[in-house]
Amino acid sequence: MAALATIGTAPATSILPGRGGLFGRLSDLFWRRPKLLLFLMLTPPLLWLGIIYIGSLLTLLLQSFFSIDDFSGLISYEFTLSTYAQLLNPSNFDIILRTVIMAAMVTIASAFVAFPIAYYAARYAKGKWKALFYLGVMLPLWSSYLVKVYAWKLILAKEGILTWIFAKIGLSWLLDGILRLPVIGGNSLSVSYIGTFLVFVYVWLPYMILPTQAALERVPGNLIEASSDLGATPGQTFRTVLLPLALPGIVAGSIFTFSLTLGDYIIPQIIGSSRLFIGQAVYAQQGTAGNVPLAAAFSVVPIVIMAIYLWIAKRQGAFDAL
Repeated sequence: MAALATIGTAPATSILPGRGGLFGRLSDLFWRRPKLLLFLMLTPPLLWLGIIYIGSLLTLLLQSFFSIDDFSGLISYEFTLSTYAQLLNPSNFDIILRTVIMAAMVTIASAFVAFPIAYYAARYAKGKWKALFYLGVMLPLWSSYLVKVYAWKLILAKEGILTWIFAKIGLSWLLDGILRLPVIGGNSLSVSYIGTFLVFVYVWLPYMILPTQAALERVPGNLIEASSDLGATPGQTFRTVLLPLALPGIVAGSIFTFSLTLGDYIIPQIIGSSRLFIGQAVYAQQGTAGNVPLAAAFSVVPIVIMAIYLWIAKRQGAFDAL
């Protein structure tokens, strides 16, 4: 009984394990100074972000202000804007314009394809069907990126299944006519602009579906019913109620599709034609030509474009749907 009484009157710190050791003192210190704990937790990721990520971008930006000496072929470490002026040359500007147009087309097509899928999942899919929807959207992301691209190259080849289908239904003449168009950029879908476009849409489509579906999930169903009760046609309901409320999700998805298309190297290299995109130009200038400043200047172009695009997207409330 005396021992129990002694234990009952002893201070709490004397019976808690580890309180008198280093762990206990650190625990007390962090409890008294929570800002110190927050500082220690945030320091490693902030150092990684500041030194490795932002530091590398700043180094890239710095490289773009140098130039190549025409006589020696070495980098001249003098501040100049002549490298950026080279981007306005017809051949280089054509690369930038071609990439931006492709990114815009892929984004628009992905939005058109993704919206009905996302709308059905948000409004009608319940229980196991919604789980099946998420599985179907996410499943392509689980397979190898290169495997998907090379699989599409086989599908789009002259001996591929797509050409075989066109031949079976008697539309080979249509496919041949499409390939003769100058804007297609190849004699086969597997080495053409349209083939590049199709693969881009397939690969990036999940990144458009999921934000759009998340935005449509937040649209109250009674708003659509109220619009119908007030005499609005389905088209009017879509334009005045559904689309404005779903627009932040669409813009959020476009951030992914547009930026990923803008900087991609593999798809244009494997499926594309001989005309370069920005990613290929960066590799060609840095790896083949050894013109690191011009490669850096090409790399800055998507960063600037995406900075402007993100500013516009923020004004549209896109970040609320991420």
